Amino acid sequence: MRSLPHGSGRQRRIVYGGRVKIALMDSGIGLLAATAAVRRLRPDADLILSLDPDGMPWGPRTPEDLTGRALAVAEAAAAHRPDALIVGCNTATVHALPALRARLEPGVPVVGTVPAIKPAAAGGGPVAIWATPATTGSPYQRRLIEEFADGATVTEVPCPGLADAVEHADEAAITAAVAAAADLTPDDVTTVVLGCTHYELVAERIRAAVQRPDAPRLVLHGSAGAVAAQALRRIGARPDPGAPAEGTLTVLLSGREGTLPAPALAYAEGRLLGAVTPAG
Repeated sequence: MRSLPHGSGRQRRIVYGGRVKIALMDSGIGLLAATAAVRRLRPDADLILSLDPDGMPWGPRTPEDLTGRALAVAEAAAAHRPDALIVGCNTATVHALPALRARLEPGVPVVGTVPAIKPAAAGGGPVAIWATPATTGSPYQRRLIEEFADGATVTEVPCPGLADAVEHADEAAITAAVAAAADLTPDDVTTVVLGCTHYELVAERIRAAVQRPDAPRLVLHGSAGAVAAQALRRIGARPDPGAPAEGTLTVLLSGREGTLPAPALAYAEGRLLGAVTPAG
């Protein structure tokens, strides 16, 4: 992958009416939900997706190794001169966000992804946080709960194998992993935080598994919409859902130009992006 000099990049420009270019990064297709959210807010935005199939999954890596992979993926995206970069991965945000910001800002604003615990707790009912086993019970997640749960009853639910199953669009594995996590979710939970970006791709399957008969409709909180909106705010761009759908799509696979991985098309978000014109 191409390396950029430390601190490289132009000063952040404010975009009011001109063309917007947003980059998103992750090891795999967990970034699809945030990418689709950007597309819906700004159909005219040029999108750069930087994935790391050579290094995935990132979860089992040491923080130092993960940070190195994340920096390389970010630099590959930054070479295309985006206006902002979204880190479409909770794990990469935890371990690599400071390094990414030190490397790319102020030239390219970097927006991380964190579990939506604060808005979930604001609903007032018991909350479950579905997350990877590595994140569940971690000091990072516990700090977020202490800071943002505001007294709400919170249950941390580990979801072994779910992110990997979603990544490969393995229907049987998704069904089994969702059912196992649903069994660990208390019956009185009214809100579920989707603490891994992959989970947003199967949100309705999670709702169906957790929803209790005769209970109010379960509330799900993901991060995709919030990070997409934050990226636009960071560059001074306004949402314009009615803009002509003229934006283009560039896909980078460990720094090489390519196409969306085939499993992405199993999800509505991936099919939405599959219809976007490839950058020429």
